[in-house]
Parts: sequence; C-alpha cells; structure tokens
Amino acid sequence: MKIKLVLIGLMAFVSACFLVAAKKSPNVVLILSDDQSWTDYGFMGHDAIATPHLDKLAKESVLFRRGYVPTALCRPSLATLITGHFAHRHGVTGNDPSPKYADRNSKLYTERRAKLISYLDKFDTMPDLLGKQGYLSHQSGKWWEGSFAHGGFTHGMTRGFPKPGGRHGDDGLKIGRSGMEPIETFVDHAVSKDKPFFLWYAPFLPHTPHNPPTRLFAKYRKDGRPVSIAKYYAMCDWFDETCGQLINYLEKKKVRDDTLIVYVTDNGWIQNPARNGYAPRSKQTPYEGGIRTPIMFSWPNGGIKPADRPELVSSIDIVPTILAAANATIPGDLPGLNLLGNLQKNSPIERKGVFGESFAHDIADVEKPEASLLFRWRIEGKWKLLLTYDGEVNRYKSTHPRTEKRPQLFDLSKDPHENNNLAGKHPEVVADLAAKIAAWWPVKERKFITKYN
Repeated sequence: MKIKLVLIGLMAFVSACFLVAAKKSPNVVLILSDDQSWTDYGFMGHDAIATPHLDKLAKESVLFRRGYVPTALCRPSLATLITGHFAHRHGVTGNDPSPKYADRNSKLYTERRAKLISYLDKFDTMPDLLGKQGYLSHQSGKWWEGSFAHGGFTHGMTRGFPKPGGRHGDDGLKIGRSGMEPIETFVDHAVSKDKPFFLWYAPFLPHTPHNPPTRLFAKYRKDGRPVSIAKYYAMCDWFDETCGQLINYLEKKKVRDDTLIVYVTDNGWIQNPARNGYAPRSKQTPYEGGIRTPIMFSWPNGGIKPADRPELVSSIDIVPTILAAANATIPGDLPGLNLLGNLQKNSPIERKGVFGESFAHDIADVEKPEASLLFRWRIEGKWKLLLTYDGEVNRYKSTHPRTEKRPQLFDLSKDPHENNNLAGKHPEVVADLAAKIAAWWPVKERKFITKYN
C-alpha cells in the first residue's frame, strides 16, 4: 500500500511538473518589416527576391496571406502594434505635426510633437502588460514615441525625442544594418536571469536608403534590372538575412521552441523603377499595395501547428493574441481578436471583415484626427470598399490625388490590383459596407468628397 501511495504521489508530482511546463510563458519576438510589398517574398510567390529564412519561418507558422494593417504609414501602424488600438483612438494618425502650421524649429512644433508622444500615456502598452508577468523587453529599430522606456520596454536602443536625432529611432536604426549584437546581448541577459522576454525587432529594412551590401546588389543587378529595382530587391534579401540571424541565435540559446514569433510589415511599398521611391497606390495609401501584408505566428511548443490559412486578419489582432499567449491581462477595450485559440485548435476565425483608415502624413490638428482623414475602408470576403474624405494633405499631395471621388468597390478575388471600380454595379454591397464603416467609427466633421447616394 505504501508503495502504491508513493507511486500515486510521484505521478501527481510529474503531472504537476508537466502542467507547469505547459503553462510556462513563452518568449515573444515581434518581427516588423519596414516598407515591403506583400508580394515580395519567396513564400508569397515572388520570382526573383530570395527570402529563404522567412520562407522557412512561413513553413513553421500559421500563415495568413490575407493580413492587413489598418493604416499604411509607419508611425501610426507601429503605434497600433504597441497599443492594440486603431489610429483614430490612439491619436497618432501621421508621422509628424504639419509644418504648415508650425515651423519645425519652433517651440510650437516641439510642443505638438511632445503632445503626440504623450498619447501613449493613455494606454498600457504591450511591454507594460508583459512586464507585469515578469517579462524583460527590448526595443530595437523604428520607434517614434520618445525613448524605449516611454513605451514600457525594460531595455532598448532608441534615446528618442527630444534628444538629437530622436524623431523615429536614432540609435535603434542601426540594428540589422550594423549587426545584431544588442539583441544578442539582451537575449543572453534574459536567459541568464531565467526570465521570459519580448523582442521588438523593427529594423530600418528594406526601407530607404536602399544601400544594400555590394554582394547582394550585384546578385540582383546581373539580370539587367533597373538600378532602383535591383537595390530594393537586395534590401529585401538583406532584411531576410537578419531575420535568419535572429532566429538562429534563438536556436543557439536553445529557446526557439519556447518562443512565439510573430511577423508583420508596418506598411506596403511598391518600388518605382524610375527612381528610388515608391510607386502610386503603395506606401501611405489604402490600396492593397499599402495595407496588405503576410502575418505569421510560430510557436513550436505552444500547440500551434503550421498551416496556410485563408481568413482575413489584421495587425489589430496581434496585441491581444500575444498577451493571451503570455497569460497577461488583455484590456477589455481592445478592438482586435485574440486568435490564440484559433491558432492552437486550427479553428475558423469568426469574423466577417476588417476595417482601416488612412490619414495624411502631416497631422493638421494633433487633437482632431478627422482633420487629416483621407479614407476609411472595409474588406469583407472578396469585397473591399474605400470611402474618400476631404482631410487636409500638406506634403505628399501626389501620393493622394483622390481623383476618384465616388465610393470605390473592388472584387479582390478577381482584381487584386484594384483596377475596376464596381460600385455602380453593386450599390447594395456599397450600402452594406458603408453602413458598417459608419458604425465602426462615426465621423461627424468630415464629408465624402462626393456624397454617397
């Protein structure tokens, strides 16, 4: 009997150990590409750009090919990824206060930039909430909202505004382009302390300046491509190399299987072959070239089996999903979905569509998002509706011609590049999606350029 009791006790102890292990909070790595088209990966079918490391990650992930970001501009997109809220809610709708209303060297401009940074104080950021669960966190790469500490990170690279060069990353922008040592040092520290960690890896890649290593530029130039195209392709390849270095280091430290890796792009980019810049209907715009991105979730020990999923997802879902994986508190007002259960059970996502919005690069009024509102949109099934508004554009007027003043409806299943406006042929679809947009975020101060009828 004593032996039996000992065995029962031993079994209970072992079961408890397995239960504790199963509930161990994962490390979290958020990889953020900067200015890259949703088409520009091997796993997305590109015929020239080599992305072997991200291709491998895609095979190890739940991959959503129809992922979206709500805004196609880096600062508001990143603010959404740190807070879990849409731009009209967190208030960071553009990259900069408009210099039209305050000279960039003036006290007023400095005050308005500081006002934008202070908007982060309204929220518990993802690093804040993970920190309550014992996480260490590290910021590298793009970061607009002051120092890394202002975002709740325990460690980081960006000194931040108002320090010199602190507009959008300063020292943090060296990551990837100048090696991975700061991240490796942080991972070493977290592992030595036996602490779960969160990594914000947002390198300035493949973002301009497009100045890839000579070996990569030569690789893409040899087929006679225009210089600007070859440089951009090489930048995508370079970014992929750094992702491989990061993941390989996790494997070296034997923490990869206990790490949730999430991948997304902050906004799209279509390289203009005539110059070192973006083509129309890409960066800053609500068209597919600006807002679509692959989104991936990989966590080998977290019950997430690799799958290629057809559903619509949004970067607005990333914060609640990461918090759920970390057993952290999920604020009740987050608009995104916690996808963890869907990922682990490979079950359908119960949502019909996703929303988004576009604002001007220069913020006309830092206290009124509507002043710079250009578009709102909804994607539902195969349909995508764009509604156009008369918000003010200062710089980048050519990016936002708004020549089509009527509602724009596209069948993305047949027209992924949005060449045919079908609004006139399907007024019932336009009315339905427009009503859903109005219910999502009521806008009172701006008008359609041409009222919908």
